[in-house]
Amino acid sequence: MSIVDGTTEFQRTKRRKSGFIADSAALILLVSFIVACQTGESGRFQADTRNDSAHAGAALQSWPWLDATRPEEERARLLLAEMTLEEKVGQMTQPARDYLGHESNIAKYGLGSLLSGGGSAPANNAPQGWADMVDSYQRQALGTRLGIPLLYGVDAVHGHNNLKGAVIFPHNVGLGASGRPETVEQAARVSAIETAATGIRWTFAPCLAVPLDERWGRSYEGFSEDTGLVSLLGAAAVRGYQGPADGKSLKKSAYIMATAKHYLGDGGTYGGKDQGDVRMPEEELRALFLPPYRAAIQAGVGSVMVSFSSWNGVKMHQHGYLINEVLKKELGFEGIILSDWAGVKQLPGTHAEQIALAVNAGIDMIMVPDTWREFIRDMLALVNDGAIPMERVDEAVYRILLAKFRLGLFEAPLADRSLIPLVGSQEHRDLARRAVAESVVVLKNEALLPLDPRGLRIGLVGQAADDIGYQCGGWTISWQGSAGPITEGTTILQGLRQAVPDPSLVTHAKRAAELGPVDIAIVVAAEQPYAEGKGDDMQLRFPSAAATDIRELADRGIPVLTILISGRPLVINEALSRSAAFLAVWLPGTEAAGIGDIILGKAKPTGRLPFTWFDGVNAIPINARKPGPGVLFPFGYGLSW
Repeated sequence: MSIVDGTTEFQRTKRRKSGFIADSAALILLVSFIVACQTGESGRFQADTRNDSAHAGAALQSWPWLDATRPEEERARLLLAEMTLEEKVGQMTQPARDYLGHESNIAKYGLGSLLSGGGSAPANNAPQGWADMVDSYQRQALGTRLGIPLLYGVDAVHGHNNLKGAVIFPHNVGLGASGRPETVEQAARVSAIETAATGIRWTFAPCLAVPLDERWGRSYEGFSEDTGLVSLLGAAAVRGYQGPADGKSLKKSAYIMATAKHYLGDGGTYGGKDQGDVRMPEEELRALFLPPYRAAIQAGVGSVMVSFSSWNGVKMHQHGYLINEVLKKELGFEGIILSDWAGVKQLPGTHAEQIALAVNAGIDMIMVPDTWREFIRDMLALVNDGAIPMERVDEAVYRILLAKFRLGLFEAPLADRSLIPLVGSQEHRDLARRAVAESVVVLKNEALLPLDPRGLRIGLVGQAADDIGYQCGGWTISWQGSAGPITEGTTILQGLRQAVPDPSLVTHAKRAAELGPVDIAIVVAAEQPYAEGKGDDMQLRFPSAAATDIRELADRGIPVLTILISGRPLVINEALSRSAAFLAVWLPGTEAAGIGDIILGKAKPTGRLPFTWFDGVNAIPINARKPGPGVLFPFGYGLSW
């Protein structure tokens, strides 16, 4: 089976759907039952008799919003008119599954959304296990009075990265180095298929940050320091996740809703501090950080996540001007505006006052991972007391319902299990391997590369040379990521051994002192895996063990090829000077054979630096707009042959 083509409904043109017409809740029940029977799930579907009874009651009525020939906007308005305040507030609430309690709470509180945070996975962390879990949650939502389906979200930021066995693509910094919107779109397309296969129809990606200070631990989540490149690649990612904006559709169930994040200015915080303060005038803020969101909206992005950070001391989660006036009115954004993980709790005041600030500022769905019950309680009181107008609630819920209609959740609420065989498929891995090769930036080459491996004794040095966890970095299987064989894939060592005529000539040692006689040494240096917060680093030092190994090997007269696995530029001056060749491969993901393709000349290096490379941390912040002294390699640099 090839990569599934399809489309999204995330466009503003109204059009009629053909074919299947769902004109009652009974039909939803029937379709769900058929799907369950086809996948061996019928027994589990019948398990909750209370939900079946609730659905049966709803099935006696003919709901006009279930008529799929009506425009989505009309369907959303019709459904909204039937909802109670409690049902509306439930739609605005997004708990984390780890804090949900019993799954019956979905129906009890009428929850509209649920998420898996980094590392949150079912006990059976396989496609079938995910689909079983998400469908079980979904059936709880379908069993409510109005049968509104659940919208499940996950941080699938470089593949379905919580799922073992999923293909993990290079983090955005690597895709930025490729500079290829077609590759970014294809990577997002594969990520959408593998995510949708597990029943999840919403990803909190792409990150549209424009990182201006590499000390920020989320720098690798941004494509580039260049606003134009971020705009180009961000829009491509949206098209990949959601489908092209031209509306050509073959299989909507293989698409997922994208999220442009983190609005606004998260890459420009003072000192590179995570969740810090962006200190600049509005004109500069708009010029640097707003264009990627405009491009994403033009591409039809379905949701926007608000940043933890502040602008000139005011938290974005309460910034009504930037959310209501700029994002909604000026840019014309019609989708869901989502808060970040417990971000509302960082606002001033009591819990109720925090909620009022955020909702009145224009946030539609509140990510309250652990305190969702308190949110519902206080939200109801705030509306009843007039602190939050009912019009604001209706606007928020309309946006949420519209997104669900556009995704086709009312017609197909359960996982499309026909996609499961594509998860981790060779076709997907081949695409990721090509993306890795395109992302490699050659910083130095003294007539060493490409290598002719015939009869050549190649010694790889460093744990990271044979470690999937290092290759993938943060946001992989766990939130912060970790070293070791955390998922399936090909390491640098494995890729080289597969590619050379005589694999026995490729050896590996963790340290240079343990390496036997070789003709060339490849030292693989790597940052420890990290994600937000813990990744902030004020020194950005090259790994000390790798520096020692390079020095020792060079002193022995062995030509050294250094491969740097990192989420950002580091201080590499000494290592660079002692290496005959030096490659920046970023965080390549699971398919590191693409690095071997460059080393052995099977692919020509085309990667170019998405960031200005500094010669020391004192030069930071430094970029193409403000180069100044301290530039080691300029933005856009990269050698080839």
